[in-house]
Amino acid sequence: MQVHGFRGQDRIFGFTEHAAAENLPARFGPWAPFKVLEMVRGQAMPGVNVEECLDDLEAHGFHITDAHVRITESALD
Repeated sequence: MQVHGFRGQDRIFGFTEHAAAENLPARFGPWAPFKVLEMVRGQAMPGVNVEECLDDLEAHGFHITDAHVRITESALD
């Protein structure tokens, strides 16, 4: 799956299928694009837990981390 990575405030990163980041939580932005990734279940990737990311994309449409720690659930508040 093609995933767009964005950098937010401080050490916040967001991942989404949307190239314009329109579905990322505004409170962690502004969002700046930094990389387009091809994620495949079972294939490790430096800096992001692929399984968690793909699970969050499926459930919520985005995956958010703070210093590489998943905070997606708190971003839903």
